[in-house]
Amino acid sequence: MFTMNKVFTKNADEGYLLAEKQASHYFSSLYKQLSQKTYVTTLTNDFASWKQHHLGSNRLLSFFSRWEKKDDSQNYNKYIQWMEKKGKLDHYLERSVSYIYMRDLGKTLYEPETKSRIQHVVQSLKTQLTQTSDSLEEKFDMSSLYRWAKKEGIESTFIWLIHKLKTVSLHIPNGMDATHAQRKLIKIIAGVVMHAIEEMEEDLLPTERSRQLNEAIRLGYAYGLTYPFIDDLLDSKVLSEYEKRAYSELIRTTLVTGSVPDLGEWKGGNKELMTFIHSELKQAFDYIKVYQSPEKMSSFLEQSYVFFHSQEEDRMKDLENEKYTNEELFIPVILKSASSRLIVRSVLNTPEDEEFESRTFYYGIYNQLADDFADMFDDMNAGAVTPYTYYLTYHNKRDDLINPFELYWTVISHLIHNIYHSDPMTCEVMLDRAINGLKRFKQRIGTKKYHEVMKVFTSDITEFNHMIQQLVQKATDVDFFDKLLRDHIITTINNNREEQDKFIKTVREVRNRINPILQLPYETSTSIEENSIVEAANYSLEGDGKRLRPIMSWVIGVDVYGLDMTAIQPLLKSLEYMHTASLIFDDLPAQDNAPIRRGRPTLHEMYTTATAELTGLFLTQKAVKEQASLDMFYPKTVLNLIQYSAQMTADMCKGQAMDLESKGKKLTLEQLNEMCFYKTGLAFEACLIMPAILAHADEKEMEDLKTFAYHAGIAFQIKDDLLDFEGESNQLGKLAGIDAENDSSTFVSVLGVEKAKKEMWEHYCLAMDALQEMPRHIPFLKHLLSYFVNRDR
Repeated sequence: MFTMNKVFTKNADEGYLLAEKQASHYFSSLYKQLSQKTYVTTLTNDFASWKQHHLGSNRLLSFFSRWEKKDDSQNYNKYIQWMEKKGKLDHYLERSVSYIYMRDLGKTLYEPETKSRIQHVVQSLKTQLTQTSDSLEEKFDMSSLYRWAKKEGIESTFIWLIHKLKTVSLHIPNGMDATHAQRKLIKIIAGVVMHAIEEMEEDLLPTERSRQLNEAIRLGYAYGLTYPFIDDLLDSKVLSEYEKRAYSELIRTTLVTGSVPDLGEWKGGNKELMTFIHSELKQAFDYIKVYQSPEKMSSFLEQSYVFFHSQEEDRMKDLENEKYTNEELFIPVILKSASSRLIVRSVLNTPEDEEFESRTFYYGIYNQLADDFADMFDDMNAGAVTPYTYYLTYHNKRDDLINPFELYWTVISHLIHNIYHSDPMTCEVMLDRAINGLKRFKQRIGTKKYHEVMKVFTSDITEFNHMIQQLVQKATDVDFFDKLLRDHIITTINNNREEQDKFIKTVREVRNRINPILQLPYETSTSIEENSIVEAANYSLEGDGKRLRPIMSWVIGVDVYGLDMTAIQPLLKSLEYMHTASLIFDDLPAQDNAPIRRGRPTLHEMYTTATAELTGLFLTQKAVKEQASLDMFYPKTVLNLIQYSAQMTADMCKGQAMDLESKGKKLTLEQLNEMCFYKTGLAFEACLIMPAILAHADEKEMEDLKTFAYHAGIAFQIKDDLLDFEGESNQLGKLAGIDAENDSSTFVSVLGVEKAKKEMWEHYCLAMDALQEMPRHIPFLKHLLSYFVNRDR
């Protein structure tokens, strides 16, 4: 019986040696089975029964191959719909959920209670996938996840997590795979949450369920943070060798003593990065530590030490060293794969379960060998030593080396028949997974390279391999929902990153185009007084403005509706003139009395109040003149636009009047929303609707744009209120805390910080709903909305 986490020894190395001894015993057992090739006969018989349900027609294969070549979310939905139509969806979900229960939850599939839980999850998942029109992307977007969090009563934790994930993403350095880091962290959090849900009693009170989910998410983040900021960082070339040694020693000290040492004066080129990582990991470690009982903390530290030390053993290996023994290659793999999963249970402070621990210990190497097989060429390029890269490098030179591909099949046979007692569902799931893994690998690297690889790894098992390759070629119904979801997450992260990069590039490029055309020319033939107004206007326009409003109009007009950039240039200028005028009026002593705007003294501080008032009026009239200069459009269309613009300006004045009248008063949420709509939402609406008017967009599309602008505007204003309360003046470009000084009624003063954040996310969700209603896909608006709620200024 496996007992690695029973006793935490005072000497961590003694604990590791004990775990190593148990891993060595397991390895010897596997080696004996491999040497006798017992797995060949056993699995051949298993596959003989298995293939009766998995060999489909060429027509079906052609469908699968067509689907597999495409990776957009619409195909995912078509695939789910096709399986439901053919009666395959239940079995697809059953094997997928069963696999997760084995891998992540350490369950046996033959227990009645586990079967019942799996069927419950399958039916729930099936309902989600088939009874709504949402695409897979929509089911797992931020708004859907927030609504799930709201349903569970953990909105604040969700908001906290989004902030944390954003912060981590910003600190992933060049030289590390940001997509992999994000996906792995999300996966770990999801795994811990699954463990927590599985441990919950059915009659748990909602408040207690919310508490446990809250803790699971925070613990999952705390544990998951170690993957990007310990494992991936130490595997990368970001740190110098000196820094890696210093960092490894710091981690080792933490796990041996149970306390995080001070970072001290970091010597190396990554001081800022390491200061952040040290602070974040210390908070995470302290959170786990507070949550644990002393006994469980000892268990957590022991398992973590085994995991870290086995990773270090592998990390220190050099692919040029020809003398590693089989034990040196495989025992660290057994240890790190088992301990990584045992840590999750320890983190959650769950009751001890010897059978779970035993199964997890034996099961771990199966997943690790499968992952290392899939990643062998990436590992080879990185110079990493894994059983596969080492065998590829030295199999012609050393006859004693164990073939990891053969050991993989040995482990499968051992698990099915010795650990899971020949359970039919376990056999089904593991054989499905094995064939699916080979199919995906072949598809990813290409047929030619795949056969070259197989020639290396199957030279001693030709008959068995012939059977396997036939199944890889012909078998159907072997794919899994977690792989579908994994591919979707990777695609979504990559697409989002590409869209975000395009968003940032568009903002930068359009801003650079707009800035030069905003300056008003001086009139040499006019009086000094008029030129002083021009000077004051240009002073306001020269500030470090975000130019969001003309940028929004540019994107909607040029990118969405195909309008000519030159033709709508007067519109872009008018929007910034109107916005700048509104800021000048806002900042006046009679209103907000703000001393700083766009990182500089406000206009009335730089000149006089009278000059500021005249300049605001001057810019408003210049805006009207620019709109009247839209001479490349039909006059009637331009007239409609000016009428709309005039009404918007009048309504925005109402909003500012509401704001002034609210000082010192306690507004209701409804009153706040109304005021915010008039002050902010209408301005965003105008930026979207004006180019739509010029493009003669239909009423439905305009209504969707208005709905988006309404909710996006409120989300923007709430974020403004939060930044005024929590932000720093040097980041904001204006004085922080001015709302409180003016006794203004804001979302923060009315709702408090936490409820204001929830309200912001409510409007985020409603704005996303409006985007999804639009017939046109406009990624810019999605990322603009994300910027609204995540910005720092």
